[in-house]
Amino acid sequence: METEIAQARRIPPKSRTRICCPHCGNDTDFFEIADGVVLTTRYLQNSDGSFIQESDESQVLGEIKFFCGECNQDLSEYHNHFLEMLF
Repeated sequence: METEIAQARRIPPKSRTRICCPHCGNDTDFFEIADGVVLTTRYLQNSDGSFIQESDESQVLGEIKFFCGECNQDLSEYHNHFLEMLF
């Protein structure tokens, strides 16, 4: 029984598997494109007239797509997995 448990632990859960582009084999570079995004950046003005960024907020109002960073293939079917593994 211990052997069965040890073997079961060696198989990574599905959520831990790496995303690999089925078109070019890339497994390192990816990007998202979001439609309908509102970016809000807040700044503070210093006494000398220069500015410093205080905070950055974004709100996505549209669809988000996930792409391979090598061949630009749409990999949106893997987006949920990407979000699960984003730390």
